[in-house]
Order: sequence, then C-alpha cells, then structure tokens
Amino acid sequence: MSNGEANVEGTARVAPPLGGLMKGKRAVITGVANERSLAWAIAQAFHQEGAELAFTYAGEGMEKRVRPLAESLGAKAILDLDVSSDDDVDATVAGIRAVWDRVDVVVHSIGYAPREALAGRFTDVTTREVWRITMDVSAYSLVALARAFKPLMPPGSSLVTLSYYAAEKVVRNYNVMGVAKAALECSTRYLADDLGLDGIRVNAISAGPVKTLAAAGIRGMRSMLSENADRTPLRRNIEQDDVARAALYLCSDLAKNVTGEVLHVDAGQNVVGVVSME
Repeated sequence: MSNGEANVEGTARVAPPLGGLMKGKRAVITGVANERSLAWAIAQAFHQEGAELAFTYAGEGMEKRVRPLAESLGAKAILDLDVSSDDDVDATVAGIRAVWDRVDVVVHSIGYAPREALAGRFTDVTTREVWRITMDVSAYSLVALARAFKPLMPPGSSLVTLSYYAAEKVVRNYNVMGVAKAALECSTRYLADDLGLDGIRVNAISAGPVKTLAAAGIRGMRSMLSENADRTPLRRNIEQDDVARAALYLCSDLAKNVTGEVLHVDAGQNVVGVVSME
C-alpha cells in the first residue's frame, strides 16, 4: 500500500495501447517488487507505448524477482540500487550513462519502514532510528535521484513518484510511512519549482489502497480493502492499470505543462469525509 499498488490477485492487467505516447522516450523504473507491483504495471504501459526501459532493484534477493520481468521487456540496463547510499546512486547513474546519453523519465516507486513501526501506537513505535530510516529511503531518495539524474535529463523530461492518502489524513497503523509520504509530496512541489528551471517536470500519484507485497506489512490491510470499495464515490477499488495510465499521462507530452501536482487515483476516496451509516 505504501506505493499505491494493485488490489487484484494475479498479474497486472494492461490496457490496450493508446498510440505510442512514449515512443522514443527512455525511462528508468525503480521499485518493482513482483508482477503485481505498480512500478511493473507502469513499466508495461510505458513499453506498450514505445519507451525504452532500464530497471533498478534493491539487493540480491530482489534481483531474482526483478531481472526476469525486466528482461521480458527488453531492458537496456538492470542495476542494483541502494537509495540510502549516495555512492550507490552515483554508480547507478554511471550504469545508465553506459547505455544511454539521456533519460526522459524517472519513476520513483520506493518506500520502506521497519515492519515493527507499522502497527501499534505512533508514539510508541516511532523511534529516532525508525524515523531516520523511513524518511531517508521513502522521501529523501526522490531528492537524491533527482539530483543525480538531472544532468542526464533534457528539457521536457519528468519524474513521477507514488504516494498515498495517508500523507494528508491519518490512516491507523500506517504511522511513520504517512509522515514520509507527506514529506515526499512536499518534496515533489519543491523539486518541481527547482527543476522547472531546467524544463524538468515533477509530479506524484496518490493511489488508493491496494493489495501488494508492500501492503503485506500493514496491519488491517485486508479489512481495509474489503470495506474501501463501498466508501468511494465510484464504489470500487482501483487496479494497477489505473495508476499506470495516470503515469503515462504525467510522463508524456499530454502533460507538458503539468508539474508539482499530486494526482489522486483512488476512485474518489480523497473527497469523502464521514461515510453514511445507512
């Protein structure tokens, strides 16, 4: 749920192509965990629309999941990336430079908090170390990637990150991840203002609650999903493809004058206050 991923069992459902929206673009995709990841749905959509792709993964264990998926889309590079290390970030950019002379899109789909911090009272489980780790990996990583990739990104390129409604309102047990998502959204606006000088756009997608590997660590997720559909204006949960298409819009020329936005893709959940008890 921290990255706003899919609510359905099985692999991502990919919609028919829209007509080459990403033809000629080169995109770096971070945060793929498995075939149900939002980042994977975005990668598939970009590929369908003509983009060349490069992928990152976090550690040897994740490589076993990511590499076969990335290779199935003809990835130009598949690189290990620890976003908490500036040296690792720089090495990843160097790896991308080895295959591309520019990057048109960076997809930031990275969020992490220690599991013990995602259940219980916020004051009890949010230690200084939990705060440091969560903010570093989940929020500062966007700034680190933006700074590192900026020299490779020409005017008209874009970054997009994935957020969640807990950045705006309390979602119990989401705890410090909600605070990190708030920092991520605020960073999106500051980066948009700063990188606008270089013609680079920065946006975020706030996706509704969905079932993913990341969501497995959130207590009460199963019941949230079962109840959520009835509480949204559209009376349904979202799917991976909903967010993938939003990313296509934000990272294509359709959104050439859209930056600093947090686009809600949540079946309207964010507009609802008190739910009727009828």
